[in-house]
Amino acid sequence: MPSSPAYLDPATGATYPIETPRWRSETGGPLMISDLPGIGRAEIDTGRRSLWRYAAALPVAVADPVSLGEGCTPLVRRPWRGGHAHFKLEWFAPSGSFKDRGASVMLSILRQQGIDAVLEDSSGNGGAAVATYAAAAGMRAKILVPASTSPAKTVQMRAAGAEVELIPGTRQDTADAAVAQAESIFYASHNWQAHFLQGTKTLAYELWEDLGFTAPDAVIIPCGAGSNILGCDIGFSELLRRGAIARLPRLYAVQPAHCAPLHAGFEAGAADFVPVTPRPTLAEGASIAQPVRGREVLAALRRSGGGTVAVSEESIEAALMELARSGLYVEPTCAMAAAALTDLTARGAIRPEETTVVVLTGTGIKATPRIAELLGLAP
Repeated sequence: MPSSPAYLDPATGATYPIETPRWRSETGGPLMISDLPGIGRAEIDTGRRSLWRYAAALPVAVADPVSLGEGCTPLVRRPWRGGHAHFKLEWFAPSGSFKDRGASVMLSILRQQGIDAVLEDSSGNGGAAVATYAAAAGMRAKILVPASTSPAKTVQMRAAGAEVELIPGTRQDTADAAVAQAESIFYASHNWQAHFLQGTKTLAYELWEDLGFTAPDAVIIPCGAGSNILGCDIGFSELLRRGAIARLPRLYAVQPAHCAPLHAGFEAGAADFVPVTPRPTLAEGASIAQPVRGREVLAALRRSGGGTVAVSEESIEAALMELARSGLYVEPTCAMAAAALTDLTARGAIRPEETTVVVLTGTGIKATPRIAELLGLAP
């Protein structure tokens, strides 16, 4: 491994200078950042109430971060179906989802390196986050979305000043269109960009600090492409290397049964995701049939001793309503993490005495029209 941070192609071992912006390797694969040493308690900038309190853990020193106060989200211990868990309320973010962590770090580094216009593809939260932080950074943003995307999701992007282009076909068609357009505008994809994962890794540092500088036993995470799984793997691995924790927490990736390629790959013992034919799902934010970092996600789950869960539409809806009636109004995509907690507890994978974190990634406000339909309130 290089002694200083570099882009790393995990498939070939090739490295590239971190000073030159890039979004993929010469062979067309996604990049990571080479292993970093991590930070200890003394290196947290406690004067900053945002994820930038962990700036010393990032691979690039940023002189002028694009920050809107992202991070430092509540961790609340709440009852759940006869037990308890710690719920991490990641929707307490400027654009309403956990993706603000990645957008803040990614766009801060890219802007410092001279990028002034970015391209993103998304069905919702990723596009909203990139649009929001591009606006804050004074950067131009173009977001490609599936033509079927609810206007409730694209309004936020347009309000931030982003150019929104509707792409006919599936979510994968939208991703393919973005790759084709990446020749003319820098592709700052939340699924491809290595620096986005450097933002999501701050969730691991924050949970460590939230829990009195200890690691949880398990973290349950809604999963489409896996940026939160990889972020937690990177962050907790750094803390382990630093000697700040004694072991990695078990990571559990939760997917809707209607689109669960990572779950299929994990169950089959495969190195990568297993192709599936996606069906419509309440958890539309996780409906990604071909996650580009499937190998890395499955390796991270196995390294942690965790696994995957596929949850039914009925379980997602039930968990959504139960969370709302306990005061936690979330979007259906992240409600499936609570549904998975029930499943994992029932089969003994998670024990009641353990410290378990359920990551609630996005606000229900974005999904209000869909939730109204479920409640029978739609016109």
